[in-house]
Amino acid sequence: MVIPVHDVNPVRRTPWVTYALIAANIVVFLLTPGMAGSVTGGSSLAQLCHLQAFLDHYAAVPQELIHHQMPRLVPTGDTGVGPQGAGCVVGPPSYAKSPELSVLTAMFLHGSWLHLLGNMLFLWIFGNNIEDRMGHIRFLLFYVVCGYAAAYVFALANSSSGSPLIGASGAIAGVLGAYLVLYPRARVWVLVPFLIFLPLRLPAWIVLGLWFGLQAVYSSGQGVSAAGTVAYLAHVVGFVAGMLLAWPLRPGTPPPPEPRGLLFGRRARPGW
Repeated sequence: MVIPVHDVNPVRRTPWVTYALIAANIVVFLLTPGMAGSVTGGSSLAQLCHLQAFLDHYAAVPQELIHHQMPRLVPTGDTGVGPQGAGCVVGPPSYAKSPELSVLTAMFLHGSWLHLLGNMLFLWIFGNNIEDRMGHIRFLLFYVVCGYAAAYVFALANSSSGSPLIGASGAIAGVLGAYLVLYPRARVWVLVPFLIFLPLRLPAWIVLGLWFGLQAVYSSGQGVSAAGTVAYLAHVVGFVAGMLLAWPLRPGTPPPPEPRGLLFGRRARPGW
């Protein structure tokens, strides 16, 4: 998988919404109980119990979204000792949870620093141009709609699942889909792992098309041993939603500038 680091596609205005989304995701991650352990390499039982209770409260859960039924027992955040040893205490929920609102809050939750940084890297590179084309308010609405579409379709396909669904991946996949529709020929600098990380400038349609193809394959359970731990289907749905929502803007979108400079010792061809 190639790693994008920069696109050759300047913007006309400051992408304040993109910056705000990145900042909000980072702040929420740092304030999430138990996340310190994911950075330092270890978490105590108390931290894990706090994290589990936090996620059950604020994450989207497929069976709650589809059946609108809350569990009778949830983690309380406390630790205790039972017949099988130390563990997390469960009890009746002390809060009223809105499944619909949990989709929004789940977009700002991440399970690890790698999960967070990967999502924010893609949002940083591709989000500014989509915000520039749509405008601040429309881009924010677009981002939220893609996230909701991804979460609900994934929940429909996994309606009996009680596992928390977290992350901004569905919404950011929508941004990638919109970028593919609006700027397919924009050049993107990527790092290709080949013995060393080899820098290469590729058209966006190759970079994003490869990303989408891998998500589609993984969502079918092929090519990955733990497909159930990542909501690849949500990525696919978010990407398609982004493409559909951005398609009406395609005719009036100015093409990105032709990059100048050398590519592997020769000047890049205009058609590449």
